[in-house]
Amino acid sequence: MVQDSMKLSMNFDLEESSSRLPKHQNVDICIACGNCLAGCPYNAKNSTDKNYLASAIQAGCIVKTECEVQYVVKNPYETGHEGGVGGKRRWLVFLNEIDCIKADFVILSAGVLGTTAILFKSQMRGLKLSESLGSGFSCNGNTVAYLAGSSGPLHAYGLDKKQLSKTPIQARPGPSISSSYTSSLGFTIQSAVLPTAYPYMLFKGIVTYGWPTGYWFFDGVIDKLKHLIGSKSSQAMVLAAMGHDKSDGKIILDKETDKICFSPPHDPLLVRKIEAFQKITKKLGGILFMSNYRSTSVHLLGGCNASSDFSDGVCNPNGQIFDAEAPGLVHQGLYVCDASLIPCSVGVNPSLTIAAAAEHVSKHLVKDTLSYKSKNCIDFASKVVDQNPYTEIHNNLKSREKSYVFVKEIMRGYVGGMPCTAFLRIRINLQNENSCDDRNSVMRKSCSTLKGKVGGYVVLRAIEKDKLHVIDGEIDMFEVDYKTPYTQYMHYRLLLATASGPRYIFEGKKIMNPYLFALYSWRETTTLYVTFKKLDGNFTGKAGLNLKGELRISTIELLKSIVSLEGNRKGRFIYLFSLNLLRTYILQIPQESHKKYTLTDSYNNSYPASTFYEIKTEDGYTISCRQWNCSQSGWKFKEEKHPVLLLNGHSTESFCLPTEPNDLIRTLLAEGHEIWLLQPRVHVSNPSNNFTIEDIGRYDIPAVMGKICEFHGPSMKVHVVAHCVGGLSIHIALMGGHISATQIASLCCTNSSMFFKLTTLATVKMWLPLVPMSMALLGKNKILLLLETSKASLGHRLLMCIARWLPRYERCTCSECEVFAGVFGNAFWHQNITPTMHLWLNKQSTTKLPMAAFPHLRKICKSGFIVDSKGNNSYLIHPERMALSTLYISGGRSILVTPETSFLANKYMKLHQPGFRHERVVVDGFGHSDLLIGEESPKEVFPHILSHIKLSEEGKNIVMIPKEKKGSKDALDWATDPYPGYGGSESCWFSLLVVVFSVLVLVFMLLSSFI
Repeated sequence: MVQDSMKLSMNFDLEESSSRLPKHQNVDICIACGNCLAGCPYNAKNSTDKNYLASAIQAGCIVKTECEVQYVVKNPYETGHEGGVGGKRRWLVFLNEIDCIKADFVILSAGVLGTTAILFKSQMRGLKLSESLGSGFSCNGNTVAYLAGSSGPLHAYGLDKKQLSKTPIQARPGPSISSSYTSSLGFTIQSAVLPTAYPYMLFKGIVTYGWPTGYWFFDGVIDKLKHLIGSKSSQAMVLAAMGHDKSDGKIILDKETDKICFSPPHDPLLVRKIEAFQKITKKLGGILFMSNYRSTSVHLLGGCNASSDFSDGVCNPNGQIFDAEAPGLVHQGLYVCDASLIPCSVGVNPSLTIAAAAEHVSKHLVKDTLSYKSKNCIDFASKVVDQNPYTEIHNNLKSREKSYVFVKEIMRGYVGGMPCTAFLRIRINLQNENSCDDRNSVMRKSCSTLKGKVGGYVVLRAIEKDKLHVIDGEIDMFEVDYKTPYTQYMHYRLLLATASGPRYIFEGKKIMNPYLFALYSWRETTTLYVTFKKLDGNFTGKAGLNLKGELRISTIELLKSIVSLEGNRKGRFIYLFSLNLLRTYILQIPQESHKKYTLTDSYNNSYPASTFYEIKTEDGYTISCRQWNCSQSGWKFKEEKHPVLLLNGHSTESFCLPTEPNDLIRTLLAEGHEIWLLQPRVHVSNPSNNFTIEDIGRYDIPAVMGKICEFHGPSMKVHVVAHCVGGLSIHIALMGGHISATQIASLCCTNSSMFFKLTTLATVKMWLPLVPMSMALLGKNKILLLLETSKASLGHRLLMCIARWLPRYERCTCSECEVFAGVFGNAFWHQNITPTMHLWLNKQSTTKLPMAAFPHLRKICKSGFIVDSKGNNSYLIHPERMALSTLYISGGRSILVTPETSFLANKYMKLHQPGFRHERVVVDGFGHSDLLIGEESPKEVFPHILSHIKLSEEGKNIVMIPKEKKGSKDALDWATDPYPGYGGSESCWFSLLVVVFSVLVLVFMLLSSFI
């Protein structure tokens, strides 16, 4: 169906039937008021809202007013996220730093300066555009002048309603442009009527070419006074010349202020236009006001010029924007459709030219849309269009806006050792606030989560010289992890884009942990632990760069953030924020519980079969061990490898984990190693009531080494992997001469060595008389039963009660875990292990705690290195007995044993055994036993152990030392730990307060037991 031609001019037809047009397209007739330039107040102008937009709305288009598009970016989730109606979307159109609209096709029609500014801002966020952006700017040869003080009947002032009633239509000024003069010199001059809405001295305030000169200011003052007293003022009019300029202007964007600047094009006809204006002024009389330093334009063109080549233009002839990364190709679905694509001045009023260009672009846009529809099987026509869809959407948006609070946050710090600053604007969503009852919300397990969206930018000059803009950001101000029910997190997730193209993931957490109530709340709520990753070109999440750091918000910036809160729910936001802090730090209400997880017996069915052995030690005690070999497990390998001996920590299992699909035993079996797991007198299956750590090194380890030699002969070497107390024991066995280093193929220790450095809290516990008092409470039975269902004596129950009240960094809803952490300190970060692992560890594995060795362990902890049961340094004096290759692994997020343990051991071995290979690894994010039982241990920790064993199997234990290399021992002796991340889970300056607090709690509990 061929539609009637669209009217683009004003309606002068007195007989025009409004019945031919839809209701929303009705226009009245022109009454010649002369106010056209300010918008027709009588609905007689056939503007775009009466033609193009009216037709679009009639076809189902939704027009949202009071919006200003800021920039457009490619949807990073185009291939993975649903984009609302129509499925996946190619573009994100941002209305501000936070709100965006998803679309497959985006048509930019914001005018020359508006469209160019949008593309410049989009380019800053990674959109690849032609270098011609902003070039080819033209003013259409415009020069605007103001003729005032004429005595002639110019009739160039618009009329208000009172004047209209007194003036016949023949004497009215008429449309804004009613006369035109074309010069043979190559330009056209048109007269224009000044609307009543414009101030009378608008043009007179400009420093001008004057004709006659010297009187423009006084003339303006006199004319204004005449107007105020109602006297008949002199006539005036606007003169506008248009022609051709060089179209060599330039539009640029100031990156600091985000404002458009431009240099005007050169106008070779400017002098002739001025002469023509002066001649007109002489004939009509009056004074000429005109800019004396550049042309003044009302018809801007160019900036996003159309061209057949991307090197000369921004768009192709069809309005599609060139993709600078792929010369000759375009950004699919992104169009320019306004005056900015016209590459030169047209010499006349350009409105019809712009309309013709828009019609041309629209024709190709329709073809592109239909092609995309058929290719992606999208049926646009089948969608039901509401006759008035905008009203509902508008009302929803208005209602949501009432529930928003805006927060500005500026954080500074270092990421990867490089200075970094984050300027963030956060919109917190409070729309679900009514679901939280004020009277009961304090004691409930869940309340308003205070989630929101984040905009802004990050400055990290060492990585990108330009700003890293947030194109997708989320924040959860009180996120809960079911693994850590007492801890809450402020979680930031930002996707950053830069002008150079790469995109980055900026993820940060503020960890709010109720350790010692609210004493650390200030530091925790103002410190953001950041991970900064660079994404690959496909945005698959694979990081090409991975940096860590900390950002902090200062006191002044925090006060500024509070003062600058925006929105009509500021009080509600402050209340909910304070309420969550109260619940986290003071009331300490858990958000989740481990009790909802259960274990089944099915996990044992798939575990590799093993052989159980009981072994009699030299001192007559019976211990046990388990053996796994490849033939039993179904693996066959051509080459026989050295067996691996695994030594657990104190009373806990770290290697044989039935609930985990990839524990270290399964991993080593897959590599072809025979496995031996020692279960010494500290193990729950063989708990001793009277032993020391020294007994394990002197009797248990030599006994299991003898058992291995029975199978493989005395010349067989063994790889040893030891954890915590197991690491202390193997060093006592070696340095005490109970086994020989020639029997060891390699040694790997996790969070243990011949040194043993604890965190501040653990050290304080060892220095306090807690261990002697615990031994007194235990009495003759030194084995503490941990299960809640176990029957225990009064002393045992009192000890468990005290242990539950002793401070620890992470609290838990599991009673057994609380007791174990109270005795030792937290052995792992709960976030790193699975719920099933946590349940199995506390309910089935660590059911007993042999505490007879605690006095000896206390002496080792206080000394900081291995000593005998009497506290004497009997082992470090024999470094010659450590002639073997070593690997020491520490967790980077200290919770019990610090990375100083591995640093000192590695330094000791390199000093005294430089001929062997010695390595040290610090694994970020891990604490103590979670190095071996963590969910991510197979990816982050086990490869280091396997690599160390593999190098030993290949005979690469020996290191050649050049003769000319001197002073290496002195250099090592003065070296410091390159990993500064250790120091305990608490600040060292707080040690005294921790001591006082611990003593007070202990005294209180003891007094309560006797009352």
